Amino acid sequence: MNNNERSREPELERIATGVPGLDEVLKGGFFEGAVYIVRGTPGAGKTILANQICFHQARQGKRALFVTLLAENHARMLQHLEQMSFYDAQLIPKYVYYISAFRVLEENGLKGMMDLLRREMRAHEASILILDGLIAVEETSTSDREFRKFIHELQAHAAAAGCCTLLLTNGRRGEYHPEHTMVDGLVTLEDMPYGKRRQRELEVRKFRGSASLRGRHPFQITDDGLVVHPRPESRFLRNQGIVNGDRISTGIAQLDTMTGGGLVADSSTLLVGPSGAGKTTLGTAFLQRSSKAEPGLHFGFYESPDRLVANAQLIDIDLKSRVAAGHLEIIWRPPFERILDSLGNELIEAVRRRKVKRLFIDGWGGFAATAETPERLSPFFAALANELRSLGVTTICAMETQNLIGPELLVPATGISAVTENMILLRYSEYQGQLRRLISIMKIRGGGFDPKLREFEIGAQGLRFIDSFKTAEGVLSGYSTERPDTAAARPRAKKPAKGRRAAARRRGKA
Repeated sequence: MNNNERSREPELERIATGVPGLDEVLKGGFFEGAVYIVRGTPGAGKTILANQICFHQARQGKRALFVTLLAENHARMLQHLEQMSFYDAQLIPKYVYYISAFRVLEENGLKGMMDLLRREMRAHEASILILDGLIAVEETSTSDREFRKFIHELQAHAAAAGCCTLLLTNGRRGEYHPEHTMVDGLVTLEDMPYGKRRQRELEVRKFRGSASLRGRHPFQITDDGLVVHPRPESRFLRNQGIVNGDRISTGIAQLDTMTGGGLVADSSTLLVGPSGAGKTTLGTAFLQRSSKAEPGLHFGFYESPDRLVANAQLIDIDLKSRVAAGHLEIIWRPPFERILDSLGNELIEAVRRRKVKRLFIDGWGGFAATAETPERLSPFFAALANELRSLGVTTICAMETQNLIGPELLVPATGISAVTENMILLRYSEYQGQLRRLISIMKIRGGGFDPKLREFEIGAQGLRFIDSFKTAEGVLSGYSTERPDTAAARPRAKKPAKGRRAAARRRGKA
């Protein structure tokens, strides 16, 4: 047998968890015959997670063995599980079998415990074994050596039987302790505080035999069990794709002219401006051009679909017919007690499902309200923008500035412009006793554009551009004035000649 043939060892089989998002984090699930520690404080979700995996395996026709080392009886635990959609009493005990080993461990120690596990594993031909209460084994052992021996023997039996084993514990022993170095993997469940709210997070700290999505991933405990939301920064790592140079209309002819023919296809545009400046109007005008060839998506946080459609109709923007034709989808997610990663993943899945080409995100503040920390926003949006670009989506994202008027532009995030190709600025300015709306192009990456300021109005006929600042300066400061050279250029009345002025004075004296 040559070296190449030796290297072609059969790949280890995976045990799918059936937990939404977790198999993606694990790159396919746990390994058959491997032993893992699942660690978390009481109430973190360990028991629900383990049962959810057991019932998923049972639905595939495989058998699961659930062994508890806690004083709590099974009836109480099953009462709680009955509320979960994954629970199916008809699968008990043929496919999901529960055993209490509390008395065995108490009376016969670790040897009696190991005999029980080996016997039941073989009798039930289990594909997965759950041992709930590893800390009880640790407390019963007389030394670290005895505890290590127990873990070692369990690994040998699990590997021989091809039985994936999860050891649940709330112990806080450091990862340098023997049990953590010996097992094939370590998964932690935590409930992290962020200001006045808390967020559940899962992390794969160790995983032999495969890569996994690194870092902490938020999860929720719902009526369906655990739902894991992998971080977009760890999910979306592929190349940005090829820029084809095609242009896509903004839906406003004058703005297309200013941008040099429309937005570059597959690019991302940041639409920056204060509240009421017209960001949503420009975004909905962009979506009004949605079609069968260019499906659109409005992903918003502030206006319900009915209200959005009705308000657009008032300014002659027809979204209703686009929605009715199936060319436009409106998703509304009020930004209260939500998870940033869940929103990002939902957005990408909606884009993939409908093959979206036009996307308007209204707006950045909705993501900011759900972020654990402000520092996450820029890398989060960079990951989203990269994936959207790869999917061939032309994206506009509205960002509200923190000041309505003034010389400074206060934006709620830093570094965001580096990951967007285009930036359009909307401002207010006081001019001749009136508050005016202004628009200007700040950058179009890879193309020319018209840098001039334009005034625009929003009315019953939609958005209309006006040339009104040809003779003004200081417009972007919010307080515009007429240029001095304009006044100097105006024609003046001619002064009479010197001799004629003297004659006029003499006539006056006479």
